[in-house]
Amino acid sequence: MDRRPEPAPLLIACALGIERLALRRGGHGDGPVTVLRTGMGPEAASAAVTRALAEPALRDAVLLATGFCAGLAPGMHPGDLVVAEETRGPGGVTPCAGTELLVKELVRAVPGRTVHTGPLTGSDHVVRGHERSELLATGAIAVDMESAATLHSAVRTGVRPVAAVRVVVDAPEHELVRIGTLRGGISAFRVLRSVLPAFVEWHRSLLLPRR
Repeated sequence: MDRRPEPAPLLIACALGIERLALRRGGHGDGPVTVLRTGMGPEAASAAVTRALAEPALRDAVLLATGFCAGLAPGMHPGDLVVAEETRGPGGVTPCAGTELLVKELVRAVPGRTVHTGPLTGSDHVVRGHERSELLATGAIAVDMESAATLHSAVRTGVRPVAAVRVVVDAPEHELVRIGTLRGGISAFRVLRSVLPAFVEWHRSLLLPRR
């Protein structure tokens, strides 16, 4: 009797210990899910993801980058969600898969939270002040240090669906000094704790046979 091949697992990459803690506390239900803490910055993220995808069990994994980000557009608030249509970094532009599906599942998982879609750009440092407006002028709606490098490394190692979902932890009118000490950081943590079921459903739907 032929055995069906195992479904491609889901690898969720985040940079910080507090992000991984939120994801673990959220639980993920059924499905082959691995949460990887990469460390901060594009170089650490790229190296960690490349190592993880070299493991036989994760070689064909679907990858999703998540964690906190800085919002660039006026009117964004801590706890808002950003679903990347593409990521932008030194390695180029990486298109994201299943954006509309992710939005639908996130709205269901975290009702009442605003979900923004658009380009997510990368930086090698924390963006402040005038840098926000300069990045906004390029068309990006949010910035973080790891997503672009994470997705670029993932598609460089093989053909796979990739995506990035970030929670706004600070925005032009709500700059955050230290994660976890201000209300914005706590709000973002609570949202991140709630989104993992949406990621799992997105992953499951991507693997369904096309009709």
